[in-house]
Order: sequence, then C-alpha cells, then structure tokens
Amino acid sequence: MSNEKETLVVTSKLKNYIRSQSGMNTSANVIGIISDKVRELCDQAIENARNDKRKTVKDRDF
Repeated sequence: MSNEKETLVVTSKLKNYIRSQSGMNTSANVIGIISDKVRELCDQAIENARNDKRKTVKDRDF
C-alpha cells in the first residue's frame, strides 16, 4: 500500500458542484481535505466489511 496521499475526487466535478450549489469558488486546499474525509469513510467501510468476514465492501458498510 502506498503512503502517498492521492486525490480521490475529481477536482473539476467538486468545484462545479460547489459553484452550482452556492455560487462560491473552491480553494485548492479543499481538495486534500475532501480526499482525507473520503479515506476515513472508506477505511471505516473496509473495517465493517472485515468484521462481517467479507472481502467486498458494500454500500451498507458506509
């Protein structure tokens, strides 16, 4: 597993969503924070799947 923190969201899609919902711009620093939040959610979902003795992460794990 890599320790490098990759961006896990499509930056343009996120910026477009925020702009369409609020008319606001999005700071470049937001992208890393959102990716960190996605990692946290995924890590918890992975743990939930492991606790259920599965090798597949499912929607219910989130």
